[in-house]
Amino acid sequence: MNVSNKIMLITYPDSMGGNLESLNHVLDKCFKGAVGGVHILPFFPSSGDRGFSPMTYDMVEPAFGDWSHIGELSKNYYLMCDMMVNHVSKRSKEFLDYIERGEESPYKDMFLDYAEFWGEGRPDEHDIEILYRRKDGEPCQEFVRKDGKKVNLWCTFTQEQIDLDIRTEATKNYLKESVNFLASKGINVIRLDALGYVIKKRDSSCFMVEPDIWDFIKEVTGIAGDKAWLLPEIHDTWQTAKKLEEHDVWSYDFVLPFLLLHALYTGETHKLKGWLDVAPRTQFTVLDTHDGIGVYDAFDWVNEKEADELITKIEDRLSYHYKHLNPEKKRFKKAYQLYATYFSALHENEQAYLMARAVQFFAPGIPQVYYVGLLAGENDYDALEQNDDHRSINRHNYSVFELEACAEKAVVKKLTALMRFRNTCEAFDGDLTVTESADGMLKMVRTGTKERAELLCDFKTYEFSIQYTEQGIIHHLTL
Repeated sequence: MNVSNKIMLITYPDSMGGNLESLNHVLDKCFKGAVGGVHILPFFPSSGDRGFSPMTYDMVEPAFGDWSHIGELSKNYYLMCDMMVNHVSKRSKEFLDYIERGEESPYKDMFLDYAEFWGEGRPDEHDIEILYRRKDGEPCQEFVRKDGKKVNLWCTFTQEQIDLDIRTEATKNYLKESVNFLASKGINVIRLDALGYVIKKRDSSCFMVEPDIWDFIKEVTGIAGDKAWLLPEIHDTWQTAKKLEEHDVWSYDFVLPFLLLHALYTGETHKLKGWLDVAPRTQFTVLDTHDGIGVYDAFDWVNEKEADELITKIEDRLSYHYKHLNPEKKRFKKAYQLYATYFSALHENEQAYLMARAVQFFAPGIPQVYYVGLLAGENDYDALEQNDDHRSINRHNYSVFELEACAEKAVVKKLTALMRFRNTCEAFDGDLTVTESADGMLKMVRTGTKERAELLCDFKTYEFSIQYTEQGIIHHLTL
């Protein structure tokens, strides 16, 4: 099945009914026509980070199902899955073989020796200061091989995730074999997770290092040929998204979620319009994901003062209002994210939420809707209290009973109808124009080869209307 310009659902393999079979059943029973594709978050055996520490890509975690269930989903939806291009689990067969056999292991070159990388006398204080770090301290972890040798290896993220040395043939072969296997199993899009961290270079931040990163992206996105589409996943400022566009690489719109919140809470549309005018046309759009709502991504469209003012307005719905968050996680000019469901970030205002989704669906690109967002889910405070990960506030696992009940909520029925409209209206294959017609009013028009769709939003009242043509006849969408 080819990738199509239809809404893609983002979900964990066990979040909608407990496994992949239930996921397929619920989508068919409750959301038929609303979803065209499914991004199944890591469904492989993993040692942590809810799947993002994969031990292998050649099998499905048995608790979720098996490859036949992936095959069944691929009959009805185009599919996306994640491949962690920056790292692998320290419990993977490749890493365990290296620890066991040391220099005799065929996988020894896959892992980056921290001391050898820096050389004698480094890293110094300046080296560490300029690193784009995702945790306190230096990004490394020490191991003792079976032969007794101590090795210090690069480790950007958690202690379970050991970085790959993407310069070596061993790593290139590993990535190529993994990509081609996934493509053979019906995966249409492979999302290259944490790609921005793969280039390690002295005297740099070791994040989105230019020009090296562009050479790597060109190389890695071509290894599957026409068998699968490889999509980089990079959280960074909007300028990086524009650079990806210049290099003919699709990206994620991580700017829209925060800018849209800003417009909804201030009633000001100028910044939102400005971004919609220049946002890449080759992108996937999101409001919510399994991670948080990015803040730094929107920097320059909103300044630090404006961002702080908005965050103050929604602070009573953010995870750190209920549970301590390491201050390092709140650095504005780093990987600053807000943890809440998008519905709760809007204080559960159904009308504002539906308008936000309408704007997303009219924005340029292919929309993605996170499963909690599909269900207009509220913050899961119980999960937050029981879990060290602040992201758990937006990762509720729904039983089949809960799913069927959510599908009957008025706001979910309206959202589902809006999604079906987005998937079937020809106008969304065309261009976008955006105008501000009055204070707080925003008009978005999509014009296809034959049809036209228009969204008119009042950011003061959250009232919005949609009209569209069908065979030249004007219709009004009723939700």
